[in-house]
Amino acid sequence: MTGSARPTSRDVARVAGVSQATVSLVLGGKWRGRVSERTATAVREAAGELGYRPNLAARSLRLGRTRTALLVVPALTHEYFARVYTGAAGVAAEHGFGVVLYPSPTGVGPARDPFGSARAAIDGVIASSMAADALTGIGDGGLPLVMLDSDPAAPGGAPTVNLAVADGIRQVARHLLALGHRRFTHLAGDVDTWTFRTRSQTVAAELGVVPGTVLRAERCALDVASAREAAVRALTGPGPRPTALICDGDILAAGACKAARGLGLRVPDDLSVSGFDDLSLATAIDPELTTVRLPAEAVGARGMAALLALLDDTPATGDELPVELVIRASTGPAPA
Repeated sequence: MTGSARPTSRDVARVAGVSQATVSLVLGGKWRGRVSERTATAVREAAGELGYRPNLAARSLRLGRTRTALLVVPALTHEYFARVYTGAAGVAAEHGFGVVLYPSPTGVGPARDPFGSARAAIDGVIASSMAADALTGIGDGGLPLVMLDSDPAAPGGAPTVNLAVADGIRQVARHLLALGHRRFTHLAGDVDTWTFRTRSQTVAAELGVVPGTVLRAERCALDVASAREAAVRALTGPGPRPTALICDGDILAAGACKAARGLGLRVPDDLSVSGFDDLSLATAIDPELTTVRLPAEAVGARGMAALLALLDDTPATGDELPVELVIRASTGPAPA
């Protein structure tokens, strides 16, 4: 470390070559049965080398057992995360717990330390991987942690509750292939998290084995305007025009439909468009959107149940929830 900056759990994780969740488990005394003795030793040695000290204020909150959980999400404005909160709050209420909701101020990405801003004592954390940067301050307190939409294979990671996103995007690809489509563009969310990496990898793997298939990708931010611009690039670029756009979310699909309309293309006669999420938006646009329905409330409920298990010192295992392809009018046979 250089200068006078106080070392953080992220610094310890970097030096020890482990995840922040592992640092939290080791320094919080919750590592046995989850992390090897060798890894625990490496974490403690890294902490000693850096002069790292856990956030004592945060840890004292942990010991207080206020029967309150913190749910960290990237945004309050997205319907999916509102539904995740509903599921978590329902299970929490059944066990006499409350849930404090903490969104990233920028929508996706870093957030300030919630101990300072939420001003609430908490017993544990449920966090979306899309807001994982907010965990720096949380991890310093050694709090029990459950991750949503996060890589279950991450070494020494916290318990995860995931959606079967690979299966969902695979169902979309197979649906469009069955309709005769062979020229695709993937409108991919420009967010470096496990769930979006999984979608990209699965689309490429599923379509790559079909002879005569062409797949391109356009990355964009998770908003309508960015998706519209990406779709215009895909539909006006060099080479044969794609006949199907596979979008990483319903919001991106709405932007794609706007782009198609602006270019004089008909959905689905000239271009099929699919989404992912099954938000209310999916049936508000015309034509209604083929998309993947996500059990958001169940994600929140399972996340809260996993956190309660950790608080009871019961090993919490990873969980994956099934998703469902909902076929509507935005997809149709490939144009001749």
